[in-house]
Amino acid sequence: MSMTEATDLADLPLDELIACPQCDALYRARMPAMGSRAVCKRCHTVLIAPKTNAYLHLIVLSLTVVVLMVGAVTFPFLGVNVAGFSNKASVVDTALTFMDGGWMVALSMFVVAFIILIPLFRALLVLYVVAPLTLGRRPFLGARRAFGWSEDLRPWSMAEIFIIGCAVALVKVADLAKVEFGPAFFMFAALVVITVLQDINMDRWSIWKALEETS
Repeated sequence: MSMTEATDLADLPLDELIACPQCDALYRARMPAMGSRAVCKRCHTVLIAPKTNAYLHLIVLSLTVVVLMVGAVTFPFLGVNVAGFSNKASVVDTALTFMDGGWMVALSMFVVAFIILIPLFRALLVLYVVAPLTLGRRPFLGARRAFGWSEDLRPWSMAEIFIIGCAVALVKVADLAKVEFGPAFFMFAALVVITVLQDINMDRWSIWKALEETS
C-alpha cells in the first residue's frame, strides 16, 4: 500500500509521523496489515513492512552474524604460496598489515573496528533489543538507546567494503602467487550477505513503535 502524504502536519504529534529515508517525504504513519508494506509514493521506498515472526528472524540473523564473525576471526582467511614459501593469515592479520608504526597503527585499528568490532557490536545490540520483544516481555533497560546506537553505527559497518577490496587485490596477486582461500574467507563472505539481508528486512519503524508501547 502507498502512504498518503500528510497535508496538515502542525496538528499531528511527532510519534504519528514518518519520513522517507530516501526523499524525505513526510507521511502520517499507519501500521499496514501483517504481510503488507507501506511504500513512499515518491520514490517507492519501503517505509513500514510488518511480517510474521519478524523479530525471530532478526534474532536468527544476528546470531548467525555473531557465529560467523567468531569463526572468521578464528580460522585462516587467506593463504599465499610463492616459490615454495607459504603463509596464512587471519582476518585480524589481514586488517593489521598496515601496522608499520606511527599513524599507520591508528589506521589498522580503524580497519579492525570497521570490519570486525562494529558489525559484531551491532549484531549484539539487535539481539539485546529484539530478544525481549520476541518473548512478549518488556524491553531491557536502555533498549531504545541501544537500538539508536545500532542505527547510528550502520554507516560505519564496512565488512562488505573489506571483502570487495580483498577480491580486487586477489585479482592482481593471482598472477604472482598461488592464493588459497581459508574457511574464514567464506565465513566472512557469508557474514556480509547475512548482514545485508538483515538490514534490508529490518522494519525499523515497527521496532521503534514496539519499544515505545512496551516501555
